[in-house]
Amino acid sequence: MNGPLVENDARALHILWMNAGLSCDGESVSLTAATQPSIEEIVAGALPGLPQVEMHWPYFDFDSGPDQGAGSFIEWWHRAERGELEPFILVVEGSVPDEGSAGAGYWSGFGTDPRTGQPIPASDWLDRLAPHATAIMAVGTCAAYGGVHAMAGNPTGAMGVPDYLGWDWKSKAGLPIVCVPGCPTHPDNLAESIVHLLYRVSGQAPEIALDEALRPRWLFESTVHSGCDRASYYDSNDFATGYDSSSCLVKVGCWGQVVRCNVAKRGWINGVGGCPNVGGICIACTMPGFPDKFMPFMEEPGGPGPAAADYGPLVRTLRGFTLRVTGAGADR
Repeated sequence: MNGPLVENDARALHILWMNAGLSCDGESVSLTAATQPSIEEIVAGALPGLPQVEMHWPYFDFDSGPDQGAGSFIEWWHRAERGELEPFILVVEGSVPDEGSAGAGYWSGFGTDPRTGQPIPASDWLDRLAPHATAIMAVGTCAAYGGVHAMAGNPTGAMGVPDYLGWDWKSKAGLPIVCVPGCPTHPDNLAESIVHLLYRVSGQAPEIALDEALRPRWLFESTVHSGCDRASYYDSNDFATGYDSSSCLVKVGCWGQVVRCNVAKRGWINGVGGCPNVGGICIACTMPGFPDKFMPFMEEPGGPGPAAADYGPLVRTLRGFTLRVTGAGADR
C-alpha cells in the first residue's frame, strides 16, 4: 500500500463538484440514489477510517449564496484557485466545450470573474484548478469522453476531461484522471469510486487500477453480457425479435457482448433494475465514442447470416469487428 498523499492531520479533504460542463446533471441525480455507500454516509464519515470530507456540491451544500455575498458557494473555487484549499478533489460533471468556437459569447459558465464581471467557462476552471488539485474525477460519459455533446455536428467542440487535459495527465500528487462513465453513471459505481479515491489520498488504499479508458478496472473489466440474466439464451441461440421477450436482445441491437459495464450484475438501485434486466438493450453508454460509434441503436449487427446453429459466437465476432473498425474500443 502506498503512503498518504496528504498530511494526516485534522484538515478536511474538500470535494469541489463542478457541474459547469455541458450535461443534464444526471450524475448528480444518480449520486443521490447511491446506497453502497450513500453520499450521506460519505459526508457524515460513517465509513471506518474515512477522512473528514467537506462536500461542495450544488445538490448538497448549505453555502449556496450568491457570488460575493454571505455563504458564497463559488468562493470555494476562488479559494482553490488561490491555493488556499488543500487538499481537494475536483469532480467534473459534463463535457468541456471549446470556448474558442463560441465567438463573442460562451458555451458554459460557472460563477463570475470578479475582475471582469463575466461568467467563468468550465475550461477556464480546469486551467485554474488542475495544477492545484490532489486528484480529478470525470463523472459520466460526457465528462469522461465527450458524450452526447461531442456528437458529429455539435457546434460546441465538446470533449471529455482527458481529451482536454491530456490522457497522460497527472495531478500534483501523481494521480491520473479517474473516469466513471455512464449515461448516467451507475450510482454505486460513482460512490464506490469516490470512496476508493478518498482512501487512496489518505494512504489507506493503493492507487486505483484503471483500464486503458481510465475507468476503475474492477468495475469495468467485464462485459454486460457476462453478468446478464439473458446470457443463457444467447448461448443457446434463442434471440428475441421484439421487446416482449425474455430471450437474448442482441438481434434487436444490444451491444452487451462487447461493452464493459457491470449494470447487468449489479442492478441499478439496491440490486434492482439495470438496462437488460428490465428489457432494455445495452447502447454502450460507458464506452469511448458513445453515442456516434454505436448508432443507429435498435438494429441487429450487420454481416452474413449464420451457416451453422451456433449463432452466438458469430454475433460476438461481428460486434468485435465493428468495435475495431469504428475505433470505439481500447484505442479511444
